[in-house]
Amino acid sequence: MKFVIAIVRPNRADEVRQALAGVGVKGMTLTEAKGYGRQKGHTEIYRGAEYRIDFVPKVKIEVAIDDAELPLVLEAISRATKTGKIGDGKIFVLDLLETVRIRTGESGTAAL
Repeated sequence: MKFVIAIVRPNRADEVRQALAGVGVKGMTLTEAKGYGRQKGHTEIYRGAEYRIDFVPKVKIEVAIDDAELPLVLEAISRATKTGKIGDGKIFVLDLLETVRIRTGESGTAAL
């Protein structure tokens, strides 16, 4: 099993949800986040004054999947979020050792 974490632009979250549903992912967790990468924030102008934004708004999307689904999930997230501009985001993949559905006691891939 794998745990996929994607940090993407907030305006692309719905596209990611649709793309993941399209490849059969049954559930996901979305968390609002702020951070920066290579872009190190940016400046904005509001009412004539310039403001430095050090932490850029992002969303963190987390999904637990079976190993076989990984290529489809990575492609779906990439396709839904890629604009070709700085700040498109990152995808992290971690090994998931165990999963337990609390309600039924199912474990492993059956709990996904």
